[in-house]
Amino acid sequence: MNYKEELTKANTQLALDPKTRFIGYGLKKGRALGTLKFVPDTQIIETPVAENLMMGLAIGMALAGLAPVVFIERMDFILNAMDALVNHLDKAHEISEGEFDPKVIIRCVVGNQRKPLYTGATHIQDFSDALQLMLKMPVFTIKDVENVSRYYQLANTMQSSCILVEYKDLV
Repeated sequence: MNYKEELTKANTQLALDPKTRFIGYGLKKGRALGTLKFVPDTQIIETPVAENLMMGLAIGMALAGLAPVVFIERMDFILNAMDALVNHLDKAHEISEGEFDPKVIIRCVVGNQRKPLYTGATHIQDFSDALQLMLKMPVFTIKDVENVSRYYQLANTMQSSCILVEYKDLV
């Protein structure tokens, strides 16, 4: 299987849990670069282009017992979600004195750098190293097809939130 097929398979596996909800913009039409093509519409929550809102929504859904997966199509725009990510999701367990520990899987895509599809300097940044320094939750960079299934299975079975960094040049 290629990288995109592995991502599709991994997300289809996540969707087998009826509590899973995929959150993001353009998901019903673009299906997260085609990786959600086998996910039922009932498990997809379409949002406006508002990453902080998406992250806040995911935190609330996790606290209510659902299993949210946030899709951020360009890692560059995770910066718009940093308040909810750094100050709330990553510290919920600590600030609630152990009462709450919401689990959210965050899919972030580093944009393509190869031509002819090069999307420009504001769509190709990889903040993985910076996120690893700021967050307690793990940040997994999926740089080859062999690790897609491994990291998705790990994300699904972990008790904590995590970020899965995907690379559009590999799709």
